[in-house]
Order: sequence, then structure tokens, then C-alpha cells
Amino acid sequence: MKTSTDELLVFVSVIDSGSITAAAEKLGQTVSGVSRALTRLEKKLDTALVRRTTRRLQLTEEGEGFLQRARAILDAMEEAEESVARKRRRPSGRLRVDAASPFMLHCIAPHMTAFSELYPEIRLELTSNERIVDLLEQKVDIAIRIGALQDSTLHARALGSSRLRVVASPAYLAAHGEPKAVDALREHRLIGFSAPEHLNRWPLRERGARSSTSAGRLGREGRGGRDGGKPEPLKIEPSITASSGETLRQLALSGWGIACLADFMIAADIRDGRLVPILGHALFDERQPVAAVYYQSASLAGRVQCFLDFIGSRVQL
Repeated sequence: MKTSTDELLVFVSVIDSGSITAAAEKLGQTVSGVSRALTRLEKKLDTALVRRTTRRLQLTEEGEGFLQRARAILDAMEEAEESVARKRRRPSGRLRVDAASPFMLHCIAPHMTAFSELYPEIRLELTSNERIVDLLEQKVDIAIRIGALQDSTLHARALGSSRLRVVASPAYLAAHGEPKAVDALREHRLIGFSAPEHLNRWPLRERGARSSTSAGRLGREGRGGRDGGKPEPLKIEPSITASSGETLRQLALSGWGIACLADFMIAADIRDGRLVPILGHALFDERQPVAAVYYQSASLAGRVQCFLDFIGSRVQL
């Protein structure tokens, strides 16, 4: 049977205190409890560590050697605990954060100077993936997920939600005109995602049903909701596709066509006039939830916790 740290602590305390009674008082235990722990340790080691007399305790030769090693073990444990405590008070170490490139560029990267000033001992590694990554396989500490969460084994902290808007550049609208109705989109160049397919369903409602011959490049799913419920999104067939929302944004900014993008990446473009919202009368309120996901063991590492707190206070969705 292996020796426990409690038994090592009792043994060292008995020697340092000079008696079992004094050690019991120091440890807040009973005299009998300390005596039994010392006896149990000697039985496990199958050797006497202390010679007990009526007047004092004396270490045996084996006890002398064991005391030195016991002190080293207890000191190492104390240092390890203190190291963890220091990290929680002043987080340090590598922190790997993954997010889709639009969220990384517009919502995380602009705040990382301030984060590094607050936590200079954290070494940030920022990665961008347009698809969902496996946190363990990619050794990611925190991943930002946009949309409904699927993996129930992960812990999550909600960061908010971002509304979708249909936009185009002033240059595109000047050249091609602004569509005033949803049906008019078939006459325009639409910018969409190569995957996943659901991102090419825009939150637009149509006025009245369309005939099958008028569907054109717009799917049938843009009609009102079934039985008066929430409208179904409009399935579009893009003229050009890309895997990254940031690429779609750049295409829209360059005047290539019309895109449907989240507020978190185009709010500044709309405010500064680089992009113009269109079809607002037909747009229903569709929001993409945004959450930070992570694995959590018995104790969440301080650097992960401080990042979650920091980004949660900075990201305004």
C-alpha cells in the first residue's frame, strides 16, 4: 500500500514539533489520530522511523533518510499548488482561440492589444477556421461558434446574437439599381456561401405566392411560414460562392453583388456608407447566436476564464 501525503505531513510535523502531542495541536488533530497515522506509515514501510521514549522522540537511521525525502515531496507539492494559485491570480501560459475569420477580424483581433496589456504573461495563438473544429484534436482552448450549438459535451458561454441583413455597395446599386421587392433579386448577382447550405437561406418574406414559372434563381421556400408561423427563409442560388463570410463581405464592398451578412461584420460598413441595407420591409428578424465553447475540468484554467470574462465584456452584439 502506498504512502499518503497526509501520513508524510504527520511524520514531518511530529519530528519538527518534537512530540506527538505538539504535532496534533499544530495539525488540529487528536493525539490518538496522529499516533495511529505514524504507526500506519511505519507498517507500510515495514520499518521503524522513530524511537519512542517517555521523554522524547528520536529518528532511526531509516527515519533520517526518509525525513529528507518526505520534506522534498511536501515542498514540491506546496510549490506546485502555489504555482497553480499564482497562475489563477496572474494567468499565464499559452491560450489558443479559434473563430471563423469574420468574427476573428471584427470582434476579437481589435481587442487583443488591450487583452495583452491586462494579461502580459498569456501567449495568445489565434486561429481561423470556417468549419467547426474539434477542440481536443486541434488543441484549442476556446472556440467561438456562430449558430445553434450541437456538441452537448462542451461548456458554453453565450456572447449574444447578431442580426442578418441584406446589403450591397452604393456602386453596385448605382450600376444595377436597387431591388424593391424580393422577386426582383432574380435579376441581380447574389453572393453566397459554398457551404454549409443553410447559409444561403436569407431571412426574407415575399408578398403573396409566386407561380412556379417565376421562381427563377429564387427557391420556393421564400413564401410565408406554414399556418401563419415564422416565415420560411428564402433559398437563393448564388452567382458566386465563397467559404468565408469575410470573402463575401469583400465581394460586396467591391461592388460585385448582393450579400446577406451578420451585423457584427458589417455594422461599421453600414454606418460609414460602404454598404447599404436593402429590402428592409421584407426582412424578418433572424439572429445568429454566438457562443464561446470550451472543455471544463474540475477547475477552469485562469487564462481561459479571464479571456471569457474579457471578450464577453468587449463584444457588443
